[in-house]
Amino acid sequence: MCKYEIVYKDIKEEPTYEAIVKKVFDKCFEEENLQNSKLYITVTFTNSENIRKINKQYRNIDKATDVLSFPLYEKQELDKKIEQQEFLHEDVLGDVVISIEKVEEQAKEYGHSFERELSYMLVHGFYHLMGYDHIEKEDKKKMREKEEKILDILKISR
Repeated sequence: MCKYEIVYKDIKEEPTYEAIVKKVFDKCFEEENLQNSKLYITVTFTNSENIRKINKQYRNIDKATDVLSFPLYEKQELDKKIEQQEFLHEDVLGDVVISIEKVEEQAKEYGHSFERELSYMLVHGFYHLMGYDHIEKEDKKKMREKEEKILDILKISR
């Protein structure tokens, strides 16, 4: 199915995170017809301080956030590759960075499980790598529908 690498930066390795990554990304790849692609995602789990530094460096926002995504393709370019199944070599889809501290905080704040919050961060990051955004209302609607569909299929509810 999907290929990914998990990196832990200044936090303890946790096998349950890896199981969630596999379940969520496998379903995302299946839903987007990428099972036969050679696309690869790097997921970095870190703390709020590290994600704050990354956010400041790349977005000039000096604040911790929950998830950052760094896509390697523009949406149109990726859509064309997917349509034509142009995946002859392993290729990086992008990087997703998640603050586990923020995931824990938000799970409590929203009153749902850690698994639900982490799954949402992964799906959200994945769709940013796929070129989706949530700046404009219509784009946000498309992205949210895709995110919720994955979580519904996996029966990961609030």
